[in-house]
Amino acid sequence: MAARAATLPHSRHRGTPVVGTVTRGTTNPNRLRRMDRWIAATHGAELRRAGDPVAVDLGYGAAPWTAVELLTRLRAAAPRARVVGIEIEPERVAAARPYEREGLAFRHGGFEIPVPGNPVLVRAANVLRQYDEAEVAAVWERLCARLAPAGGGSRGGLLVEGTCDEIGRRHVWVALGPEGPRTVTFATRLGSLDRPSDLAERLPKALIHRNVPGEPVHAFLRDFDRAWAAAAPYASYGARQRWIRAVRDLTADWPVTDSPARWRQGEVTVAWEALAPVR
Repeated sequence: MAARAATLPHSRHRGTPVVGTVTRGTTNPNRLRRMDRWIAATHGAELRRAGDPVAVDLGYGAAPWTAVELLTRLRAAAPRARVVGIEIEPERVAAARPYEREGLAFRHGGFEIPVPGNPVLVRAANVLRQYDEAEVAAVWERLCARLAPAGGGSRGGLLVEGTCDEIGRRHVWVALGPEGPRTVTFATRLGSLDRPSDLAERLPKALIHRNVPGEPVHAFLRDFDRAWAAAAPYASYGARQRWIRAVRDLTADWPVTDSPARWRQGEVTVAWEALAPVR
């Protein structure tokens, strides 16, 4: 199914129809810190080597905080990075304009990504949660087609799409390259977690309705809970040590793609193929 299209007044992209629908626009300062830090750590090299390291904050919401913070965090890893915040609601763009500065701009648009060339990063947080599951594949395909292509030693641009709670304690996202989905990352403030399956409510739209018996993501969260329970003796050393031990046990049966350096941050990343929905 194709992505829904809405032509809104005052499009700033040469009259091209704006693709998408207006979201609720909920946002809070520091909400996307876990995603931002992961992006800077794992994609910083691509941003540094890019000739024009443009990152897009797609659907930043009713206030521009997440775009402002993304620029700060990316520049710690790639000093030449630029951020363009894109919103489908013209009033939100107008409200964000006073925050523009060197390296930060705001544009009216949607999934068509109204920026010249191909961005090295597109971040779409808490956007597709408001769409139907059947629409996700078409949106992913459209956004991946806008990414910087692979070649010359580069893996190409990155699309990071996911969902978090209102204050950013729990977050799950999918990372996609020009070729499609690559990984799924689960990230949390460990002190807020009773068990890893608590993250199920923050699964992105492509997976949230698949957390049922017979689906890989359900099996993964079941095994994660079992590993967490088995690691209970490590709780005396703190939640971080318990998480690290549980993830280490998971690696026996699941293709975990990251290392203890990321596990220590309350993260674990798994190959998309292992969690992809059963068709």
